Amino acid sequence: MAVRIRMKMIGRKHRPCFRIVAIDSRQPRDGRVLEELGTYDPMMKNKDARVTLKPDRIKYWQSVGALASERVTVLLNKFMKKAEEAAAQAAQAPTA
Repeated sequence: MAVRIRMKMIGRKHRPCFRIVAIDSRQPRDGRVLEELGTYDPMMKNKDARVTLKPDRIKYWQSVGALASERVTVLLNKFMKKAEEAAAQAAQAPTA
C-alpha cells in the first residue's frame, strides 16, 4: 500500500478548509483516511494560525515511507518547526 500525506477538503463553496491526512494513494480526495495529521484553513486572517500539525505523527508516517504531496511539502517546510516548538512547550507545561 502506497501511503501519501495530502489534503482532504472539509470546507464548502467559497470557504475552503482542509485536513492534512495520511491516506492510501488509490483513495479519492475525500476518501477513507488512515490518520489525521493536522489542518489547514487558508481563510484565517492570522497567517501563523492557519496550519496546525502533529509533528510526531508526521515524522512517523514519513519514516515508514509516506510521501507528501507538493502542497503539503510546502506547508511542512514552512510550519513544521513552529509545530515542533509548540509540541515541546506543551509537553513541558504539565511537568512544571
